[in-house]
Amino acid sequence: MSKKSGSTKLKRAKSPESVGVSTKAIAAFIEDMEGEGIECHSLMVLREGKVAYEAYADPLGPDDPHIMYSVSKSFTATAIGFAVEEGLLTLETKILDIFPEYRPEKEDPFLEKLNVFHLLTMTAGKDVPTLSDKARDTWTDDFFTAKWAFEPGNFFRYVSENTFILSAAITKLTGLTLSEYLTPRLYEPLGFGRVPFWEKNGEGIDAGGWGMYLKTEELAKFTLCYQQGGVFEGKQVIPAHWAENAGKKQVESLQYEEISCIQGYGYGFWLNPVENSYRADGLFSQFGMVFADQGACLIMTASEIFEDKARECVWRHFPAAFTEKGKKDERDLPTLKPLPRLEAMPRSKKEEFLEGRIIKLAKNPVFAKAGMTANMVIAVVTKMNHERHGDIEEMRFKFYDDYCTITWREGLYKNTIECGMDGKARFSPFRLSQYNFTAAATAAWEDDENLSVWVSTLEAIGQRRMKLTIDGDKISVHMGSVPDGEDTMKYLADFVGYFVKPKLLVAGAKWVLSKGAFTVEPKKRARLKD
Repeated sequence: MSKKSGSTKLKRAKSPESVGVSTKAIAAFIEDMEGEGIECHSLMVLREGKVAYEAYADPLGPDDPHIMYSVSKSFTATAIGFAVEEGLLTLETKILDIFPEYRPEKEDPFLEKLNVFHLLTMTAGKDVPTLSDKARDTWTDDFFTAKWAFEPGNFFRYVSENTFILSAAITKLTGLTLSEYLTPRLYEPLGFGRVPFWEKNGEGIDAGGWGMYLKTEELAKFTLCYQQGGVFEGKQVIPAHWAENAGKKQVESLQYEEISCIQGYGYGFWLNPVENSYRADGLFSQFGMVFADQGACLIMTASEIFEDKARECVWRHFPAAFTEKGKKDERDLPTLKPLPRLEAMPRSKKEEFLEGRIIKLAKNPVFAKAGMTANMVIAVVTKMNHERHGDIEEMRFKFYDDYCTITWREGLYKNTIECGMDGKARFSPFRLSQYNFTAAATAAWEDDENLSVWVSTLEAIGQRRMKLTIDGDKISVHMGSVPDGEDTMKYLADFVGYFVKPKLLVAGAKWVLSKGAFTVEPKKRARLKD
């Protein structure tokens, strides 16, 4: 346990070269990402325990938490490391010993065998549907009642609910949420100065396998602590034996094709195709990478749906970017490309037509039942939330000299944000379910009849891109996004065989997904109401 501490900052190197990091190589890496269309939100490179380089995509900055997705699993696994150290459980502890209420009347030999190690290493064998309805608030029940894909320990199958059960186990054993348990053991010793937001289910249990939001430097401290054998600022924070073994191959992961995913899996960490290197890895390319032989770390947040593209870009430049200490590169430090925004355009007389009027959007009951609703943030941000989000039901615009406001009603929530119409983003808070978001929004008339609104959510990934089309007294709203529907469906199609088994069904599902971009980018009819 550590004494309570406030927020502290990592040491900064005088220059990248002063700790053996090539500025030229970093610049080449950033140029490579831009050439590949990878939207990088933040980048931090550490060596010798110091920050050698950091950058943020304007308007993002060091104080903005960012969605972590499965990087959360590495933190949950670390909590298990503390629990092992404290004697609360072992890797061999049977899950039914923690949750005896789920022991069925008829003995299930697989369930009797299931232990903590199996959950940690994704070898549990439970076939929990990834797109299961989290709004039903039966997450624990869903895990125990799910079918078996294989006997525990016999195979590797990446299932986020495995890690949720570990979170639930910590709460069951301690009476604390995962974050409450980690606060004195990890957050305070690492100088976070706050408790990071972590999505919960309806019972108040932290999601564990997803749902954590971290500042870039917080992820950097965590990654650095592992790189230093669990030591931070001279003190052993993470148990040494756990820090030593978490990033080592505990199981094989050979069913994948991508080189970054076939190197094996540790305790909540993936092994890299680089010797003595491993990573915390989250959807849309959130990375906390350890390069043990070089005494270095790479931290990255991004909005790149095809993670293999982002990872391959990393390998093209790292660990080669770590060099001998040398003379400072005379070139300026490279910067990241700003988040996309709309440029100022001539205003339209249709503003008078829209001013203050309520725009009622038509509902699609089929999409609503499937959870394919048109949210202000792109669906993947909130899909795993226990509170189902409703469609945007209505919206209203008001126009001013150099900005407009949009008020919308979505599920249980009504929000208003400002949108710059002078080419400058406006920043506004808004809330959906558990989430407090910050919108960076711009708006512009493409022509006299089409109004575009781009909303970046600073804490999350992607950008909502709406277009209102006015044709006489008729109006329609197109809910677009970046990543767009085509890329989203292509991403899902690549994984459909992982969740659907019969070959004919796989082929059919892929065909539907390839044609189904409209489900995430629907064009909705609307009507105006004074």
